[in-house]
Amino acid sequence: MGATVAAHERLTLETITDADAFERLGRDWDRLVRAAPRPSPFLLHAWLREWWWYYGSSGSLAVHVAYRDGQLVGALPLCVMPVRGLRVLTFMGGRHSALADLLAGPGEDEVAAALTGQAATRNHDFANFYGLPGGSRLVDALGDSRLRVIERVESPVLDLDGGWEAVYRAKVSAKKRAEDRRRVRNLGRLGDVEAAVARTHDELESALEDVFMLHHLRWEGRPDGSELATEQGRRFVRSALLALADSDVPRIITKKVDGRPIAFKVVFLLEGSIYFYRSGFDPAFARFSPGVLTTLDAIEAGAKEGATRVEFLGGAERYKRELTDSFDPMYEGFGLQTSLRGAVAVRANLRLIRLRRQLKQSPRLHHLYMDGLAPARRLMSRQS
Repeated sequence: MGATVAAHERLTLETITDADAFERLGRDWDRLVRAAPRPSPFLLHAWLREWWWYYGSSGSLAVHVAYRDGQLVGALPLCVMPVRGLRVLTFMGGRHSALADLLAGPGEDEVAAALTGQAATRNHDFANFYGLPGGSRLVDALGDSRLRVIERVESPVLDLDGGWEAVYRAKVSAKKRAEDRRRVRNLGRLGDVEAAVARTHDELESALEDVFMLHHLRWEGRPDGSELATEQGRRFVRSALLALADSDVPRIITKKVDGRPIAFKVVFLLEGSIYFYRSGFDPAFARFSPGVLTTLDAIEAGAKEGATRVEFLGGAERYKRELTDSFDPMYEGFGLQTSLRGAVAVRANLRLIRLRRQLKQSPRLHHLYMDGLAPARRLMSRQS
């Protein structure tokens, strides 16, 4: 049947175990995502559906949903994936599920408790929930004793209230603004400069060819754990962005000189926020800082559409810090172990993350982590 149903007081709980049953949730699912305190484009139904199609063949679906009077009131998008011989309970979307969480309306503590109770009984060795937001409903429902949570990504954010031009003047020094203008003028000496915004199916389809080309130029031979690093990943990104275009969520901003693409940003616009996803540029134009200029273009374009917040999502690189009001970190949670091997894996993962943090924070060891251990990090990322 693809689902199991259980009664829980006034709620009806269902565990979806096949893609056809998940497909039928559609619009009701996205209503829950959009109502979240920090809605994630990586939880939208089309994104998860495409991710499962491309990456779920080795795992088993375990999506928990709750209904009240026939209406979807809660959801927890999980799956069990094999990792190094262990059965790992994780979010659909895997390592790229930024801001993934339990979906339920305000005050729906009963729903959250029921869904986490269902999740804890799945056939797995341990749980690894990556990308959790601060104030996670899932973490609150499980409690510290069942889930060990550790900060993973700084996630800078920018408030656009007051308009982009005013924010840009307030956040960026006059010297830096003059430098940005000078970069644009210098690019202009090479030809006509434009920032093209792709939004429709046809526009996105065309812009993706430039995205793949520029990403290859930027990251060839360097560590890159993104989907754009593999052929399968590129097919997934194409399918997911085109599917999300039906909801008018994705944008690709491409910086061009005389029609030649030199940099791109893939972003999502959802419920008044701009979410940065992937970026790249042609190293031949690095002296013009095209990535920084395209970041400014993407924020300006989103602000014109009414966005009032920017979610950079990744680390605190210098160009982000210059535009940041605050940090709203993402976390990773380990727990719900059901076997001795699972308990050992939870402890080992927590120790490894702490060791990585020490390496990255130590000036003496940072070079070793970024360069000397790059091949090992690439291998571990692909295995995960």
